[in-house]
Amino acid sequence: MYQVTEKRDVPPNIKMFKVRAPAVSRKAAPGQFVIVRTDERGERIPITIAGAEPEEDTVTVYFAEVGASTRDLGRLGEGDGILNFSGPLGNAIPVKGYGEVLCVAGGVFQGVNLYLAKALRGEGNRVTCVQVAKGMDHLFLVDEAREACDESYAVVDDDEGGGLKGLVARLLDEKKMSRVFTFGPVPMQRAVAELASARGVPSSVNLYPVMVDGTGMCGACRVTVGGATRFACIDGPEFDGASVDFDELTSRLRYYTPQEKIAMVLNERGVI
Repeated sequence: MYQVTEKRDVPPNIKMFKVRAPAVSRKAAPGQFVIVRTDERGERIPITIAGAEPEEDTVTVYFAEVGASTRDLGRLGEGDGILNFSGPLGNAIPVKGYGEVLCVAGGVFQGVNLYLAKALRGEGNRVTCVQVAKGMDHLFLVDEAREACDESYAVVDDDEGGGLKGLVARLLDEKKMSRVFTFGPVPMQRAVAELASARGVPSSVNLYPVMVDGTGMCGACRVTVGGATRFACIDGPEFDGASVDFDELTSRLRYYTPQEKIAMVLNERGVI
């Protein structure tokens, strides 16, 4: 069992866990993920790594309680054990000297964004961070981002006020960005990648379609990138933002929505 050594409630329905996982903590890097299973009946849940503390043998993750399985995970407390905590999986984002970089994250991925920003700045890059949420109460790690990045912005995504798109467009127009990294909901990542592509700036997106085993065996996480089929768990989860077929990805992400809603209702009623 992998022990939860620290738990913190963040904004509505988001939890932060530090989990004792010595082997994972020694090898984890920004962009990788773990697959978690609470118990023998639990679903396999992919969660992006938001920090590794090898001196403490711990790994930090943030997750949102959006379904029955993540709700069960969120019920665990400090000292409780997680049955499976497999990783690090996927490919790490290359951390090197790019120059001027922009890191954009939405929702629960604000923790991952900070993890990458610290690593990039450690390699001498000038890092601008943008955190976006659907409301002020959903923003977190704002002070930490200000300290870790050269510039930091927190924005509520409001299309009428320009919101995320307006801010990202302005930053790309005003600065000579060498690369854009983005994490979060697919529509947000798509918007950021398209803004970067229109200005000739390379972008990296971080994709999590439906995953089962996380080792490339099941094929559930396939995405089309540059006209070719790729598997997010072993070929990604980082991909070139200008090459992803976002229409296909969006359609596939909606496939199990009815079943997820049913499972959530049954979980609330204590049936599962």
